[in-house]
Amino acid sequence: MRTTLDIPANLLSEAMELTQAKTKTEVIKFALENIIQKNKLKKLKSYRGKLELDIDLNLLRKRS
Repeated sequence: MRTTLDIPANLLSEAMELTQAKTKTEVIKFALENIIQKNKLKKLKSYRGKLELDIDLNLLRKRS
């Protein structure tokens, strides 16, 4: 999909340097994937201590 964006040149240049991206498209894809991943992790972390798992760790350790 083609989209026109107005991104400050210095911001784009710095992002390309940090990520070693060769193209503007590559750095934008990287940034979007990073945002999505971070938000998914944040959602997962919100479940900490709220899920009860009936897992016997000793039994799992013996299986290997």
